[in-house]
Amino acid sequence: MKSFRHYTVILFVLGSLVFFSPFDGYSASDSPVRIGSKKFTESVILGEMIAHVIEDSGAQTVHRRELGGTRVLWGALLKGEIDIYPEYTGTISREIFAGKGVESEEEIRTALAEEGIQMIGPLGFNNTYVIGMMPEVAERLGIQKISEFRKYPDLKFGFGNEFMDRGDGWPSLKARYALPQRDVRGIDHDLGYRGLESGDIDAMDLYATDAEIQYYGLKTIEDDLNHFPEYNAFILYREDLSIRNPQLVSALARLKGLISGADMIKMNARAKLDKIPESRVASDFLSDRLSLKTVREEETAVERFWRHTTEHLFLVSVSLFAAIFVSIPLGIIAAKQQKFGQVVLGFVGIIQTIPSLALLVFMIPLLGIGSPPAIAALFFYSLLPIVRNTFTGLHDIPLHILESSEALGLSAGARLRIVELPMASRTVLAGIKTSAVINVGTATLGALIGAGGYGQPILTGIRLDDVGLILQGALPAAGLALLVQGGFEIIERILVPRGLRLKKAAS
Repeated sequence: MKSFRHYTVILFVLGSLVFFSPFDGYSASDSPVRIGSKKFTESVILGEMIAHVIEDSGAQTVHRRELGGTRVLWGALLKGEIDIYPEYTGTISREIFAGKGVESEEEIRTALAEEGIQMIGPLGFNNTYVIGMMPEVAERLGIQKISEFRKYPDLKFGFGNEFMDRGDGWPSLKARYALPQRDVRGIDHDLGYRGLESGDIDAMDLYATDAEIQYYGLKTIEDDLNHFPEYNAFILYREDLSIRNPQLVSALARLKGLISGADMIKMNARAKLDKIPESRVASDFLSDRLSLKTVREEETAVERFWRHTTEHLFLVSVSLFAAIFVSIPLGIIAAKQQKFGQVVLGFVGIIQTIPSLALLVFMIPLLGIGSPPAIAALFFYSLLPIVRNTFTGLHDIPLHILESSEALGLSAGARLRIVELPMASRTVLAGIKTSAVINVGTATLGALIGAGGYGQPILTGIRLDDVGLILQGALPAAGLALLVQGGFEIIERILVPRGLRLKKAAS
């Protein structure tokens, strides 16, 4: 049998090839305009509309859809990871510049300019927050105004996760109205409508242009203390974009005042309720209002599946290879140096306790959005199983075998290479296999920060309440996990010494 070191060299070469291979598909000379959008349907539609207008002017675009919430998009814009994205005045004043007294459009423009950001608009509609209830519940309790919630402290509220922490969200709403409710939970905005319909929650935050308000026949509760500001839609872009592509600003100016609230509700309904792709919804609207003829080829199901598969494999492969190279030496050190080993095991154990979504977010300030932070988070999650199994495999080698190898006059390095690592190889591979399977599942969260993979259809399916889309991501992820499991069974037959495998079979 070849030594264990030879195989780690092979893994290093393969991992390097994956890591350094081009993945984005764009060269520097292409310079596509990078558009971002948030994780809700309206933002995706506006992002597609921006892409159509820019492409009509002759420039290339790449739309990074559903990039989580405001902070992710704003941070990406400041760092130059995206060039442009749609935003709302209320969000800018109450979230991005919270506490800085930025309220009017002029003040917003000035504050943005100081950050190197410009804006185009308004686009023509106000998508403010409203609080919604099922009409029969509101009628039964006689609730017409938000202030009347004070009479019913036992009401169950379910607010979007971002709303729970925003400067204009639940904390300030609670303080403004002196609301006594304690059963307040953070939920995905798109799942909140189901909660209202089923009676699991009594009230939730809505966007004024949500198509679901009419679909579910929801009652919107009057904001009688005028807590929520106006959320007029604008387009934010980096100043250097107008230098690189000056024609884009004038092209995008065509969208000013073009979209009414009724228009936006209709487009949201087409995308979310009628299941029409956002790109086509945006294209149809621009064709009708601006006679803009844009042709964007939509991916086939096979093309989309292949893209998600390659993205997912990229995330899993790079993070796993990196973890192998770091974890096996750490496991060896932990086994050889008992005191330091406990520190190593404790450190990787603590990392494993950090929620995966939180770890992804922690990586964004350091690595931005896209694949790098997702790979880093997956790398950290892969450490514990491999380190612990390497430690255990070496620690559990029978003492008489270690003594025999030492009696043969083998050096410490030779004993490790020829005796100890081969003896521990089955346990080490079990740790690698565990990490790989965990990575396949956890990598789906990478879609929240623009890393793609099987998480993208899952995320879109949740947003559009489309079980078919969710399964397009969930089933391949489960299938890939099974393939990984089977693949490592084959690798075990190749790498583990035959005697150890026979011993396993005999037991």
